[in-house]
Amino acid sequence: MEKPAEKAKKMSFGEGLKHYANRYFIKAMGAMAKGIFATLLIGTILAQFARIPWAPLQDLLNYIVGVCQNGHVIGGAIGAAIALALGAKPFTLCSAIVTGAIGYTSGAGGAGPVGSYIAALVSIEVGELVEGKTKVDILLVPLAALITGGTLGYLLGAPLGSFMRWLGGVIGLATHMYPIPMGIVMSVALGLILTAPISSAAIAAMIFVIAEGMAPGTAEGIRLAAGAATIGCCCHMVGFAAASFRENGWGGIVSLGLGTSMLQIPNVLRHPQILIPPTLASAILGPLGTTIFQMKNLGVSGGMGTCGFVGQIGTFTTMLGEGTGWLEILLKVLLLHIVAPAALTLLFSEIMHRFGWIKRGSMTLE
Repeated sequence: MEKPAEKAKKMSFGEGLKHYANRYFIKAMGAMAKGIFATLLIGTILAQFARIPWAPLQDLLNYIVGVCQNGHVIGGAIGAAIALALGAKPFTLCSAIVTGAIGYTSGAGGAGPVGSYIAALVSIEVGELVEGKTKVDILLVPLAALITGGTLGYLLGAPLGSFMRWLGGVIGLATHMYPIPMGIVMSVALGLILTAPISSAAIAAMIFVIAEGMAPGTAEGIRLAAGAATIGCCCHMVGFAAASFRENGWGGIVSLGLGTSMLQIPNVLRHPQILIPPTLASAILGPLGTTIFQMKNLGVSGGMGTCGFVGQIGTFTTMLGEGTGWLEILLKVLLLHIVAPAALTLLFSEIMHRFGWIKRGSMTLE
């Protein structure tokens, strides 16, 4: 089997650029999100069950939650997921687990997912260069991968962690001070990223994290920004599902509404105007979420929309933790995550159909 490095040597500059963009920003970032889902996100969900006094096996749930939310475990899962996605061999994969953990936890407060991502990627690329070429892979592969990826993860941990907390703080403060324009920006941006072949969940995990000691207004702003992002993702998922119901039926409702709007990428490339209805819906509903309805979320679930209802679970978890009643949350979620995105996207889509800007069949899933 041809190795990635050998394959890259035979490519033109344009082909190489496309290859590495796909490898690092689509495959690796998508895999990073999976590592976060399997640890931090699932741990957050289980933590809600563990809070129920009569929950069976409560001690076991609390133990599992503690492990899932441990930074070394999260970072290791991210490293493993990226290594699997990039086709790493056994020693390289195992080394990526360690470097992912180092990248996640190094530095004051930890660098988080972005630290794991960089450290794991470096160790995987170095491991791929070495593994299978010596008689002593068992020593050389982990040694080379750990020294390079681990050292980089350790050195970059502090500055990366500081930068991501600064970026999150800027977004939070801006949303707190200017909820309407930031509601539009966050909703539209994350909605478009969700539909693009980039992991919106990975990006959300990096920027929608509240650091200890952050000012209350800034922390509140981050939660509102994540809430607006969730609305934007819902507009693309539920919106596309509703607008394309004639073409895709109930299968489209499930695959787009509960799966991902990324399935529409081939149609977007052929008919980019189909992005207009869900984007307009995002621009309208995002600021409503940051102002009137005060919709909040946090972390990776801020970039998930209705995918497996992860965005809704995150919304309930975040808002219940602030003392909002579950019935109030349910009504807001139904309105801003499902009903309004479907209605507005369908309305704008039908208007564009009427004027001939969108043709029937433009959103048919292959």
